[in-house]
Amino acid sequence: MAPETPAQGPTPRYFTWDEVAQRSGRGKEQWLVIDRKVYNISEFTRRHPGGSRVISHYAGQDATDPFVAFHINKSLVRKYMNSLLIGELSPEQPSFEPTKNKELTDEFRELRATVEQMGLMKPNHIFFLLYLLHILLLDVAAWLTLWVFGTSFVPFLLCAVLLSTVQAQAGWLQHDFGHLSVFSTSTWNHLLHHFVIGQLKGAPASWWNHLHFQHHAKPNCFRKDPDINMHPFFFALGKILSVELGKQKKKYMPYNHQHKYFFLIGPPALLPLYFQWYIFYFVIQRKKWVDLAWMVTFYVRIVLTYVPLLGLKGFLGLAREVRTCFCLCAVSTRFLESNWFVWVTQMNHIPMHIDHDQNKDWFSTQLQATCNVHKSAFNDWFSGHLNFQIEHHLFPTMPRHNYHKVAPLVQSLCAKHGIQYQSKPLLSAFADII
Repeated sequence: MAPETPAQGPTPRYFTWDEVAQRSGRGKEQWLVIDRKVYNISEFTRRHPGGSRVISHYAGQDATDPFVAFHINKSLVRKYMNSLLIGELSPEQPSFEPTKNKELTDEFRELRATVEQMGLMKPNHIFFLLYLLHILLLDVAAWLTLWVFGTSFVPFLLCAVLLSTVQAQAGWLQHDFGHLSVFSTSTWNHLLHHFVIGQLKGAPASWWNHLHFQHHAKPNCFRKDPDINMHPFFFALGKILSVELGKQKKKYMPYNHQHKYFFLIGPPALLPLYFQWYIFYFVIQRKKWVDLAWMVTFYVRIVLTYVPLLGLKGFLGLAREVRTCFCLCAVSTRFLESNWFVWVTQMNHIPMHIDHDQNKDWFSTQLQATCNVHKSAFNDWFSGHLNFQIEHHLFPTMPRHNYHKVAPLVQSLCAKHGIQYQSKPLLSAFADII
């Protein structure tokens, strides 16, 4: 009897880049490529833990480098991806599109392997513990200011300065947890992220994830980076997009004066007049009840700790002086935090190249949209190490205390390929926004 022929597995399906590019989301289907394997993400986008939009921004494209950059447990994620696998690129097809620099991509991947071998992706837990403690100490100092010196104007003003510092620094710390750069497991990062952004700041983690990962995936890409959504309704951003507005003869604001009204509707207004109400709309509209519960704990804590300091008349709003000072403190806190937040977060991107998505390689995408601010002890603390924005964008899960160690390697790769690596003094970076 003839030996049995072993069962053959299903013949793999092969695709070309043209076929993948046609599934970019403009129709019903959305495909993307990771390590030459083709995945159908059409139904998965709504279940994607990082949000539906961030993964959709890479529909029709190679997403290998962003996949590696954003996930800390890639082997586990790949197991979940198996159900989405529909085939792979044909053998004669290149590993990524012709719009991407092959040599630069290969060398950046070698750089990432070197970074991992050097242990630069491993966090120093003592650093983050001390950082959290310094925030909590400042928070206590703000309360003690009113408890010791009373509820008059000057103590309230000092309290507002301390609380705005707490809010800004907690903002940088929640950013670390949100990027999964503190613990080796997503669970612990997410838990502490909820605590810091929810309990210490009164904001929802899901809202931050929804917006911020899009920004990292496609920085300064119009209609893909929500951080530049102020174009064109408030500001005309970037040379290319501004020229388009001129050709279309569209004008929503007096753009010739945007360097003036920026000081009115930008830094002072973003948090107190927009974020403060939008975050509640976001969690209620999307039914993010866990986030809402964390946010409520922030306001409960504020009431329980500060209302007793006001006395019964102050609490009931009967003491005019106390009521005025309390309102001034609350408004000043968000006002100062908003200025701090906007100047720091915009100095690295707004002066850089802004355009529609050109589907460039990961390294080029990040470098053309990002610049650094010179290192110093103050700049590191003041910006939450976002003065190393280039390194942060290339390696978003890298612990921030290692940015300065990888910076020389990034500069070397930039020099080799003739890519400008921009680093500025802090005040120059602020001025370039205008």
